[in-house]
Amino acid sequence: MGRFSRAEIEQGLAHYDAVVEVCSTSGDWAPFADLFTEDCVYTEHAYGIFRGREAVRTWIVEVMAPFPHMRFPQEWQAFDEENDAVVLGILNVLDHPSEPGVEFGFPNMSRLVYAGNGLFSSEEDVYNPTRDAPSVVGAWIKAGGKLHVAVPAVQHG
Repeated sequence: MGRFSRAEIEQGLAHYDAVVEVCSTSGDWAPFADLFTEDCVYTEHAYGIFRGREAVRTWIVEVMAPFPHMRFPQEWQAFDEENDAVVLGILNVLDHPSEPGVEFGFPNMSRLVYAGNGLFSSEEDVYNPTRDAPSVVGAWIKAGGKLHVAVPAVQHG
């Protein structure tokens, strides 16, 4: 057994899930970074390795900007209690813009290492967005989905 009980890891994961849901609903992904320790390591095979909570915050806000309401439902969980970790089978989902219940999604696996106090010391996302995302996002756009684009502030004076 690792340093933490499975029950504590499950509580941490429940908090993680709740924060992800709030971020997806609100479109504000900055709070996602607060799920991690200040010295965390986030490995994202498509985007690189991010060291530290603030690096995760900068990256997640930027990467989610076009899809602020993407959801990440879990299909399965596997606990690695010896290493205080959990592996998740996740779908990256965009909801149909006009047909409730219709989804566009692609698979992802994530491994989280629990660090105590409701925080995680690392996350590693394993998927192939160059293979999976273009067709899914393309179908979503064809169905009427629209990318969110930040509008630069107008400067007066």
